[in-house]
Amino acid sequence: MKKVLIKNARIVNEGKITEGDVFVDNGIITEIASNISAKSGDLTIIDAEGNYLLPGLIDDQVHFREPGLTHKETLEGGSKAAVAGGITSFIEMPNTQPQTTTIELLEEKFKLAEKKSYANYSFMFGGTNDNLEEIKKIDPKNTAALKLFLGSSTGNMLVDDEKVLEKIFKESPVLIAAHCEDEATIKKNMEECVERYGDDIPIELHPKIRSEEACFISSSKAVALAKKTGARLHVFHISTAKELKLFENKKPLKDKKITAEVCIHHLWFNDEDYAKKGTFIKWNPAVKTKDDQEALMKAVLDDKIDVIATDHAPHTKEEKKNVYTKAPSGGPLVQHALPAMLQLHHQGKISLEKIVEKMCHNPAILFQIEKRGFIREGYKADLVIVDLNAPWAVQPGNILYKCGWSPFEGTTFKSRVTHTLVNGNLVYKNFQFTPFVPGERLTFDR
Repeated sequence: MKKVLIKNARIVNEGKITEGDVFVDNGIITEIASNISAKSGDLTIIDAEGNYLLPGLIDDQVHFREPGLTHKETLEGGSKAAVAGGITSFIEMPNTQPQTTTIELLEEKFKLAEKKSYANYSFMFGGTNDNLEEIKKIDPKNTAALKLFLGSSTGNMLVDDEKVLEKIFKESPVLIAAHCEDEATIKKNMEECVERYGDDIPIELHPKIRSEEACFISSSKAVALAKKTGARLHVFHISTAKELKLFENKKPLKDKKITAEVCIHHLWFNDEDYAKKGTFIKWNPAVKTKDDQEALMKAVLDDKIDVIATDHAPHTKEEKKNVYTKAPSGGPLVQHALPAMLQLHHQGKISLEKIVEKMCHNPAILFQIEKRGFIREGYKADLVIVDLNAPWAVQPGNILYKCGWSPFEGTTFKSRVTHTLVNGNLVYKNFQFTPFVPGERLTFDR
């Protein structure tokens, strides 16, 4: 790998913004200083021109749909869109086809990624009602976490046997990441709506079907079970104000046993947006009220919520255009997550330092990822330069997702990613990709 010198950057890292240069040698950050001079001829110099240098984002919740669902997305296409959005590492979910519920199938995914992924990668192992013996085989140093669906979602992997669930919580060798929605509550709400409307249920009722109550019943049960068993629990995509009472902010993240996450769409959209966006903002858990949206942002700022992720989960336009009961939940987000958060920064809702904390530092701390998530000497050179004053509109021609659409279509973002480096390789610059260099498998300091 070549040597790279980044000059004239505003470095956003560990709660501060400082002006300086960063030197990269063989994929590792070797020097950070106010002024670094060129040390050799074999050197790529990137002039940041006073723009902001961030650690590469770590997205701990993506669905890249490979294997088995590659008409929606692929590891190559999803990782490419991620890199364009400043995401240099991702953790992918197990509800592919086949589902990632054996060690053998998990390793097959890693083999696919090492040939196809533009970004660094790891995968979550999937828990079911009957694979506890496989769960026990997980190697904590090589696998990100165990994913449990405590409410059915796309690619149903529902774990609903309470005795099995308690055993999994007791015996999982890794952090448990949980999708929490109560199945009985959702089923009851759905039956009532189908009885009244048939399949063509108004999309505005989605947050009533997958309700605040459904979320709270499930997440409170998961938190209680984690406290009972001592399990390390991370609750994905919190969507309601009510659930926030389950989490605390009195300890540093590294000392927490129970943590929470919010996704971009729950910070950006609320139930007023269904009228315009329809099923294109149908997610599980549902986008809920403006009060919920505002409470989630407050919880990000006061550290009850530890991580911001995407839950990038694309479906084709044709699939999303179906009537309510047949339109799948989920949407593509990795390319636009950072620009969206930077837009919220421009609106005065969140600082750059807090964005970096929740999208770079905290995923690295939470999953104990080795040598990533910070701009530090000795760390991997996963780096992103953003221009906060370079407006661009999201249009079909610049959407990189295989599904070809975005819930942000028509939005003009004030900020854009200009450069992305993965392991010291400049892989993306000003809407262009350099020749493919694969990312690396994430490892964990456990």
